[in-house]
Amino acid sequence: MKRRTLLAAGGGAVVALGAGWLLTRPDPATGLLPGAANAQTTDGSAPEIIEMVKGNPEAPVELIEYASYTCPHCASFHANQFKLIEQNYIDTDKVRFVYREVYFDRPGLWASMIARATNDTNFFFAFSDILYQRQREWLASGDPAQIIQELRTLAKTAGLDDATLDAVLSDAAKAEALYTWYQDNAQRDGINSTPSFIIDGRGYSNMAYDEFAEVLDGKLG
Repeated sequence: MKRRTLLAAGGGAVVALGAGWLLTRPDPATGLLPGAANAQTTDGSAPEIIEMVKGNPEAPVELIEYASYTCPHCASFHANQFKLIEQNYIDTDKVRFVYREVYFDRPGLWASMIARATNDTNFFFAFSDILYQRQREWLASGDPAQIIQELRTLAKTAGLDDATLDAVLSDAAKAEALYTWYQDNAQRDGINSTPSFIIDGRGYSNMAYDEFAEVLDGKLG
């Protein structure tokens, strides 16, 4: 099963910072955005990046997914395998599910910033479902300005207003903090493509549902 491969650090990954949507490349030596290590909120603290978790926090098995909102293979996983994993393992308190974003491009980062607008896990996962279900629509134009408008339309349908979206999409400190968080996660867990999975500390590629079930059942004993 093909998966999308990550851009190498410094190899042209672009993110948008500020209201002007500045195209900024990571430092080739560190892989970080300029100023990422020092990204701060107005009170001088680093922006908080919340771990997005679904299911019983005390579940015996942890499943971490690394995915990009612009990755078609990730959309396919969420439309198929994930529904059964959620039904049979997450909703039954067997598995604690953690979702971590990967940023291939500006649209993926914009989508993530909107999904995290309220720092509410219920909104995050609900909006993530919408992003995957309608991925082809909001990415169809390939034009950054049009993609922004499509994302704003989806977000307003989900309950966010223009003022909130303006604030979220111009938050340079949060964008840099998210990018640093993604880089740290990917380097620590050896993530080089999406979707990728960590199940109780061990890495796995994308699989059919039956293969996921076999691994999860093995971990559950």
